[in-house]
Amino acid sequence: MGVQIGVLGGGQLGRMLALAGYPLGLRCRFFDPLAEAPAGQLAELVVGDYADEGALARFADGLSLLTYEFENVPVSAVAWLAQRLPVYPPPVALEVAQDRVAEKTFFQGLGIPTPLFYPVLTCSDLQDGLERTGWPALLKTRRLGYDGKGQKLLRSPADLEAAWAALGGQPLILEAFMPFERELSILAVRSLGGQVAFYPLVENHHAGGILRKSRAPAMPARLQHEAERIATRVLEKLDYVGVLAIELFEVEGTLWANEMAPRVHNSGHWTIEGAETSQFENHLRAVLGLPLGSTAPRGQAAMLNLIGLRPDFARVLEIPGAHLHWYGKEVRPGRKVGHVTLRADTPQELEARLVRLEALLAEVTG
Repeated sequence: MGVQIGVLGGGQLGRMLALAGYPLGLRCRFFDPLAEAPAGQLAELVVGDYADEGALARFADGLSLLTYEFENVPVSAVAWLAQRLPVYPPPVALEVAQDRVAEKTFFQGLGIPTPLFYPVLTCSDLQDGLERTGWPALLKTRRLGYDGKGQKLLRSPADLEAAWAALGGQPLILEAFMPFERELSILAVRSLGGQVAFYPLVENHHAGGILRKSRAPAMPARLQHEAERIATRVLEKLDYVGVLAIELFEVEGTLWANEMAPRVHNSGHWTIEGAETSQFENHLRAVLGLPLGSTAPRGQAAMLNLIGLRPDFARVLEIPGAHLHWYGKEVRPGRKVGHVTLRADTPQELEARLVRLEALLAEVTG
């Protein structure tokens, strides 16, 4: 049967890992609490709770190694599985990424600048923190939370009561709001043998806390080199294996770390058509100890998430250089149900195609 890789989580990232694995003769088996997890449309899916050791044992039986497609997998489940088979990226990367205070403390320990932050357990802590961060500031849950969930922007004292009512009663973090020029991300990959490669820096655009659009490569080269230095420190400190994404703020020509994701990442979806080797294929190569593929871009690329809408597929595919990815999920407001990658030879050509695609998507949203 060949190599079978276990993947914790069965969302669209797992689905794309499975698709990247088939040409390499690999098979994936997924574990997810939800029977309707999208990866189950393409590969074997074990449905169970992460606390159910019996289900985890059935999942692990016959696997060659284990990886994960989202970072909120309980570390206890990963540690239990790590006693039975190799796990990449290492569980310590999960521990760091799952707690925003631990994550920023980790960055600062490596000399990587981050926004000013303050742990918050009580309303008094919040008041003390605001004296340090000033206004505006972001109040976030320390754990969980994604796509804008679990966070509130505090613009003035008038926002405090509602924010505390929504988020209080659990460990929080208060972060100074960064007056950034751009949101960027660097995707790095490191193999079992220590080979390292970097994708071009990506410029990201969010709305409502959700990634809407990514463009690559982002310039200038000076920032690319700075981002690679940041990622290298993290990779080496964690003895990392697999794809790592680090989200960054560009502030007055320098880079500040926001957060990291120890997995393949939404801002790297453009690599499926826009790079010589996709982030998904390179993640699989890395965890298997295979030589990494080239991360060089194939011209200019952009990725638009399809969020809570289903466009006319034919009209999307009429656009030159357009590649549609549909995740097989029920369409709901605020839910990522697919993405479109655009490719072009020049920035001007890409911009024209983006304008056309964005106009088409605007028609669907009304």
